[in-house]
Formats: sequence, structure tokens, C-alpha cells
Amino acid sequence: MNNCFIILAAGESKRFNSIIPKPYHLYKNKPLLLHSIDKAKKYKKFSKIVLVINKKHKNLIKKLKIKDIKIIEGGKTRAQSAYKALKSVRNYDIRNVMIHDAARPNFSLKLLDNLNKELKLNHCVVPGIRSTDSIKEKSFNSFKNLKRENIYLIQTPQAFRYKELFTLQNNKSVDITDDASLFINAKKKIKIIKGELNNIKITTNSDIKINNLTKFGIGFDVHRLVPNKKLFIGGINIPSKLGTLGHSDGDPVLHAVTDAILGACNMGDIGEKFSDKNQKFKNIRSTILLKQIIQQIKDKGYLINNLDINIIAEKPKIKKYKKKIINCIGKLCEISTSQINIKGKTTEKLGVIGKEKAIACEVIVSVNKND
Repeated sequence: MNNCFIILAAGESKRFNSIIPKPYHLYKNKPLLLHSIDKAKKYKKFSKIVLVINKKHKNLIKKLKIKDIKIIEGGKTRAQSAYKALKSVRNYDIRNVMIHDAARPNFSLKLLDNLNKELKLNHCVVPGIRSTDSIKEKSFNSFKNLKRENIYLIQTPQAFRYKELFTLQNNKSVDITDDASLFINAKKKIKIIKGELNNIKITTNSDIKINNLTKFGIGFDVHRLVPNKKLFIGGINIPSKLGTLGHSDGDPVLHAVTDAILGACNMGDIGEKFSDKNQKFKNIRSTILLKQIIQQIKDKGYLINNLDINIIAEKPKIKKYKKKIINCIGKLCEISTSQINIKGKTTEKLGVIGKEKAIACEVIVSVNKND
């Protein structure tokens, strides 16, 4: 399985017109480039994934905490970035390579499969869409009619035999806009397969705006602290002499998060979904319950935009565990940790929480429902 997937995200994005560089702008509630990374990982047929970034974006890429891929700095042009990526894996015995623009987040795993199949018989395979519009070519002040049945709108990812592409590619190829152009310029055969209408390229800021409805939900939960019970807060098992009493694992944070999400999506509450009268949920981990709810809201077209969480407790001190809790909730909710905020609060020794007899949590969540 010596296949490599290269993601190009090193451009200046001048046409995008945003303070946040295009690859890091949220699209469907996660940074644009993460869509391509996540799909490449999910495909599980790439032995190497390479992300090419702009050197000005080092701090932005660090915040995403991306793991298990090779990250390199790109060049001044798309062609230079592609060449540097190809060069970075030349010692890995790569047989096939796909090169993809991070600005195209909506390609499918089926498209990757189709490219791979065709690459068994071809050295260059690219997805393309036939034009449905009338095409005119302008030359100075005159126009020429072109046959639209001969016109293809070419997309990425594009698939190649690695050695042949690397031989054709070099860091002086500044005039090409995609890698298949190298094969065409060298008068080599290329194979065009059917592309995908949804595989659009995000170019301007207006392209990234999707029709959606933003909704909000509030969640609250409180659990008594008792001896001989484990203490789970935000999915993390925290060492403690006292633990929370509950039908499940008694995690007040995940219960409040779950309730907030259900409320935002008009889907009832956690008690309706997971009744404490049902032995099936006795001592069950709240991580399992939240995962089920996340799948259900995804099926209905909802995506979490952000979570703001207050954990109210005298002990333990939340600051010590905040990072672990955020990472856990991020994975469970399938969102970036940058979309989660946690605050540790106390009741200044007042009430049952102040006397260390209970822990509470309140949550506000916003979700988007895509059309």
C-alpha cells in the first residue's frame, strides 16, 4: 500500500478576502483543510499523507494539533509546493500519488476509489465535469465559439504514478495550474473520469457561506458526591476519594453537554433518551451516550458550532484537568478543541457544592442546521 495523498494549502488566498486564511476558515464547523485530512485518513489506503502549508501559517497549524501526517512548507507557486511535497516522500518507495487542493473539501471516498481503479491501467487520472454552458474564447477583441461537449472542468484530487510525475515535475514549472498539465505539455496520455458536482472549489468568501439555521441550547446537571464511587468529569476519570452518584457513571459535564445539544436540536432531553429506569444504562459511560447523540444529530443535518461550559465544584480544581477534558469532548463531539471553552467555578463555600457534597455543570451550545 505505497500510496501517498498530498494536500496543497500553501497559497496566499488573496481572492478569499478574510483575516483568517482560507485553509483555516471554518467550513461546516471545522477548518477547511481538515475536511481533506480527515477523508484521506478515513480512506485508509494511503501509507503517507503530506500537508503543504504556507510558512506564515505555522501558528495556525499548531493550534489544530494535527497528528500522523507529514507537514512541510510550500513554495511561492502551486507547482513549487507540489514539487516540494513529491520530493519530501521520494525515500518512501511511493508507487501512486494523489494531489489535492485543500480548497475542495467536498470530494467523496467513492471518487478516491474510482481514481485508484483507473490508475491500475493509466499513469494520470483526473476527475472532470462536462460543461453545460456555452463556451466562448476571447482573443483580444474577438471571440471564438467552442464546442461545449469538448470542454471539461477539471477537479482534484488527481492521481498519478509517482515516478513519472516526479520526473515531469520541477520547481521551475510556474505556469501550470494543476499537475495533469505536466502530462498534457509532455504530450502524454491522461484519463478523465467523471467528477462530482459537489466537489466545488472554495475561492471567494461567498463560496464558504452555506445556508444554515443557527440554534442554541442550554444544559444543566448536578450530581451528589459519595464515597466508593469513581469521579468522571467531562469523560475523564479523575482521582478522588469521592465520586458522583448516578444511574450511569454520573458525569455531570457530559450529561449537561448532551442535554444542551438535544435542546438545541429540538430532540428532547437526556432522561427521555436514556431513562434511569432502564437497566441497560446502569453504570454506562456517558461517553457512549454522547457519541450516540452526536450520530443522531448528524443524521438530522446538525453540526455543533461551539460549546461554553461552566464546571461548578470546590474540588477538584478544574484548571488542572481542563486541557484533557477539552480534548475528550472535542473527540466525542467531532469538533476542534478551539470550539470548546471551559471555565472552572466555585460557590464560595456556599451550599452543597461549597461543602464539597456535589458537583454541577451548565452548558450553552450553538448548532447549525444545514439546508
